[in-house]
Amino acid sequence: MGGQAKAKKKNKAKKKENQPSNDTGVVGLTPQERMKVRMHEKAKKKTAAKYSVDQLLEKTEECMDSFDFEMAGLYCQRALDVESTNLQALDMLGHISLELGNTEKAKEVFLRAVELSPDVGHSKYMYLGQLHTGQEAVGYYTKGTQILLSALDEEAQTTAQAEAATSVDDDSDLPTMKDVSTAYCSIAELYLTDLCMEEGAADKCREFIEKALQYHSSNPEGLQLMASYLFSTEKNQEGKEYLLKSVKLWLPAQKQTEASSSLEDEAQIPPYESRITTTKLLVEGEEYELAVEVLEGLLEEDDEVVQVWYLSGWVCYLQLERAKEQQEKDGRQLTDVEEEERSALKEAARMHLTNAKKLHSKLGCDDQPMLEHVEQLLGELGGELEGEEAQVGVDDDYEPASDEEGDKEDTPMEY
Repeated sequence: MGGQAKAKKKNKAKKKENQPSNDTGVVGLTPQERMKVRMHEKAKKKTAAKYSVDQLLEKTEECMDSFDFEMAGLYCQRALDVESTNLQALDMLGHISLELGNTEKAKEVFLRAVELSPDVGHSKYMYLGQLHTGQEAVGYYTKGTQILLSALDEEAQTTAQAEAATSVDDDSDLPTMKDVSTAYCSIAELYLTDLCMEEGAADKCREFIEKALQYHSSNPEGLQLMASYLFSTEKNQEGKEYLLKSVKLWLPAQKQTEASSSLEDEAQIPPYESRITTTKLLVEGEEYELAVEVLEGLLEEDDEVVQVWYLSGWVCYLQLERAKEQQEKDGRQLTDVEEEERSALKEAARMHLTNAKKLHSKLGCDDQPMLEHVEQLLGELGGELEGEEAQVGVDDDYEPASDEEGDKEDTPMEY
């Protein structure tokens, strides 16, 4: 009897060994890795029991609104742990990844969204366009634009009034004519920059700018792009007309924002980097006074950008040179007021350029040609300002951000 019992026990143990394992997903992992996988699975179940996906996404949105993107990412990932195919969560996580500078993660997330829903939702394609270059970027922007146009057509077909599709700007979930215009601007800009050497690039650039303005004739971005295009083809006067029209659409809002910090006004103002481009075009068109107004707003918003200090000094220098040329042309002596104005311009130029040089060093800027031009201008103006006369916007204990954190050109555009 004892032998039989022993054999029975042995067979039972053998049967247990042959049972299929529930941990097939952890085969080949180290004990520590297996523990992490199990803890993650346990956390997923706990999250699913405690919060719905909608609640998690609501928390995500709250964190994004308060610019706590680290915590937003955690909430959003929990939502995807519960429902991995949630398109809203994927879109939000992609945006959060961009804000955190993780472009590879953003690409992965948006491509997953494309795989799940290739023909619905334009924003993922627009972000992918930003994350790629050349014709690949054109392809993503083009697909996103097609989805936008299809959505607008569907909206028009289900609306009693013919213009209903253009009257939903307050609903961010519905596409608008301005969205289409912005998409065409993105394609046009590629032919003005990355693809400018391709055959027929100039014609394609103008074609897409005209389409952008066709869908939204008062889009400041489209008007400015047309100005850039015209300046590049040496049609400066025509380009200046488009540029001035663009600036007048948003410059009053920038001034109002400086005075009241109105969110409504902020929504009308182009991104920071776009306004730097505006300044360069205004300088090219010799609209120095307007350039100064734009630059003052930029410095008010962020006084730690080397290029803005440099451009501010450059504009003052150019105003001073124009005044000298006008005096020589008139052949007369300066009045006391004019002498004071010239002196003020000179000191302003020196102050701005001194700040540009100091920030260039503190921030570890690698734009050597800019630094050389700053030093050349300072040499002509009498050198750097010393002591309290030169007020640099950055703190002495400032630590430069990483390339991903500090590059304003990579700031994601909202779609």
